[in-house]
Amino acid sequence: MAFVLHVDATVVCAHRGRANPILPYARVRVSGRPVVTTATKYGITACSLSGSGTPPCATGHFTTGAARVRAGGFFLATMAGYGVCVPTATPLTPTMSQTRVSAS
Repeated sequence: MAFVLHVDATVVCAHRGRANPILPYARVRVSGRPVVTTATKYGITACSLSGSGTPPCATGHFTTGAARVRAGGFFLATMAGYGVCVPTATPLTPTMSQTRVSAS
């Protein structure tokens, strides 16, 4: 069991850039906020690779999440899920989320 991610969960790229969900699933809410599914794309800002010559993390998404719980036909993203950034293929890591609802 892992806590479900919602729109205000803190998610970062490997270079400490802030990831924000672009289109969360608004019909299901936890702690009053829309949930995030594995279909939700993230926009990444302030990636520390900016200006380094290497392309910075621009977007990301979770490839794994809850194995049993879905919203809108897609599995929920969880704190234990695995996310990947594009174009760097580095991890997308949740660091803080709500602590009332968990899913497996």
